Amino acid sequence: MPFAEACATLAREHRAATRAWVSWGDYDRGQFARQCERGPARYPFSGRHTDAKAVFTDAYGLARRPGMARALELAGLPLEGRHHNGEDDAWNIGVLVLDLLARGAWPGADAPGAPA
Repeated sequence: MPFAEACATLAREHRAATRAWVSWGDYDRGQFARQCERGPARYPFSGRHTDAKAVFTDAYGLARRPGMARALELAGLPLEGRHHNGEDDAWNIGVLVLDLLARGAWPGADAPGAPA
């Protein structure tokens, strides 16, 4: 699927502009923005982005930001699927976010109405 069509699908079918989104590091957010600036795709996401790698680094008291596979290892979680496969990486990042939520380390995790 062409990039512009994928962005339109995210906006239309997944209401991406109304949801917060997460990536492992800030590269993906920046890459989406740069590619959309070149046109013709419209940036599909809201401005509410969280860098899960930064949150993980702080929560685990690390001096350096780990890659996703290393973060799973540090958290005692298995790497599911193939590393650097978009779908599998999304799943693994979701698992790490749930781990951070369970630890109460996700921004706003202690806010009223936050997932328990």
